[in-house]
Amino acid sequence: MKKVYIYKKFERFWHWSQSALIIFLAITGFEVHDSIHIFGYEAAVFFHRTASYLLLGLIAFAIFWHITTGEWKQYVPTTKKLKDQMKYYTSGIFRQAPHPEKKTQLKKLNPLQVWVYLGFKILIIPVMVVSGILYMYHKTLDANDVVIISDMSLKAIAIWHTFGAWLLVAFIIMHVYMTTTGHTPISNIKAMITGYEEQEDETVTKKIELKEKTYS
Repeated sequence: MKKVYIYKKFERFWHWSQSALIIFLAITGFEVHDSIHIFGYEAAVFFHRTASYLLLGLIAFAIFWHITTGEWKQYVPTTKKLKDQMKYYTSGIFRQAPHPEKKTQLKKLNPLQVWVYLGFKILIIPVMVVSGILYMYHKTLDANDVVIISDMSLKAIAIWHTFGAWLLVAFIIMHVYMTTTGHTPISNIKAMITGYEEQEDETVTKKIELKEKTYS
C-alpha cells in the first residue's frame, strides 16, 4: 500500500464542521418538533438558530473556496463509467472486485458520488436553507411595511423544512455506510482526518502478478 495526499486542510475542516453542525441541527430540530427531549424547547430553539447561522457562514465560505481554488470542477457530472460504478456497488464490492475508479487529488469522487453530492449541494441544502430562513423570518421580511411572504403559510414552510431534514438524515445514513466501503471499514474516515488515503501500489501489484505468471 502507498499513501496518497487527497484531502486538503480546509476540505477536512469543512467536512467535519459541516457534519457536526448538520447532526446538531437535526437533534435540536427534532426537539423543536417535540420528537425528542434533550435541551428543553427554548434552549433547542436557541441552539438550532445559532447553529443555522454558523452553517450559513460555513456554506458561504465553502462556496468561495470551491470557486477560487477550482475545486468546483470535482462536481461536474458525467455518465462515463457511471454504469460500472453502480455495478460495483451493487455486486462487485461483495466479491472484492477492483474499484472502477482510482481516487486522486484532482478526481476525488467517482461518477456516482458526483451525482449524489451534486444533488446534496443543489437540492437538499438549498431546500433546507431557503425554508429555514423563511421559517425564522416568517412575516418579518417586509418592504415598506408590507409583509412580502404573508401568502405563504408557516405550515407549508415547516413541511418543506421537515422534508429536507429527512432527506439530510437519509443522506447521512447512506454517507456513513459508504465510508465503510474502503479497503478497510475505517480507511475512508482515517483519510478524511489525516488527508492521506492508502491505495494499492500498482508497481508492487504488477511485480507480484509477473512473479505469479513466471512460476505458473
